[in-house]
Amino acid sequence: MRILYLLLSVLFVVLQGVAGQPFIPRLIDTCRLRNGICFPGICRRPYYWIGTCNNGIGSCCARGWRS
Repeated sequence: MRILYLLLSVLFVVLQGVAGQPFIPRLIDTCRLRNGICFPGICRRPYYWIGTCNNGIGSCCARGWRS
């Protein structure tokens, strides 16, 4: 039974490779989706904080409103 599960998982990986789909999906850069820029540390003027970057270290910052 254990061999059957192993063969099914190998078949799944092969089918995804044939279909052109990655087995492990890439991380979506959420900061880029929000039109932000990743900075190490905190955001400085004229940028404001809108979240964290994918690496967990940087801050996702966006430009402030222009007066």
